[in-house]
Amino acid sequence: MAFIQCSFFSEALEMSSTINVILPQQTAAQVGMQGRSRDGRHPVLWLLHGRTDDHTIWMRRTSIERYVAELGLAVVMPNVHLSWYQDMAMGPRYFTYLAEELPRLCRQFFPLSDRREDNFIAGLSMGGYGAFLHALRHPENFAAAASLSGALDLPGYLAMRKAEGASAYAGMKQIFHAPDALTGSDADLCALATRALKNGTPLPALYACCGTEDFLYEGNQHFRQFAADAGLPLTYEEGPGTHQWAFWDQWIQRVLTWLPLQS
Repeated sequence: MAFIQCSFFSEALEMSSTINVILPQQTAAQVGMQGRSRDGRHPVLWLLHGRTDDHTIWMRRTSIERYVAELGLAVVMPNVHLSWYQDMAMGPRYFTYLAEELPRLCRQFFPLSDRREDNFIAGLSMGGYGAFLHALRHPENFAAAASLSGALDLPGYLAMRKAEGASAYAGMKQIFHAPDALTGSDADLCALATRALKNGTPLPALYACCGTEDFLYEGNQHFRQFAADAGLPLTYEEGPGTHQWAFWDQWIQRVLTWLPLQS
């Protein structure tokens, strides 16, 4: 595998941004690794970080580079800070950056496929929400989306934070235009899925997992029940675990096995 850290000026963000990228490499000589590559442009996983982390975290806390080596899969890990993957009310346009600008730039820099069937998005916690947000708002861009311990019930999550006190809720008005009225908005995953189903929009395959001791477990159960009631195709799994990297390092491997990678 080849690892690249790339910094560039983003017009959507109006500032510099940095990403980490893993690219497939055909090799049999690297000790302990069996690399695989493909002819032409590589399928790509857009891998998103959580609320307190950045573009470096997946490579620092998991063995993602080793896990994808034999898949011939590129991985792009962007940095969106504490934005909840939104075009912020008082801040940069991170949704636009990730939905439009970053894929265009990455495909200019690296041999990445632009075919829907070759593009997947996944993330943990805030990034799990971000993965489903992008998959449901732009289903034409992704074949599959996965959430690991994601904040899939965002209105419920923000209500929980607000109940914890003003300090826990501080900053939400800088991110969301109307944080007290998210239900039914373009930030509400259930509302987005409902509209797509009503319109007959072809949706990506969806996968969610969560630890049974995770503080976001109830929100995942809420989304799971919504999916069942609405007829939203969702693969859901759970197991023992809290909101921690021991869980995500294990379950990202299940996500990679689940991805509909073409031979």
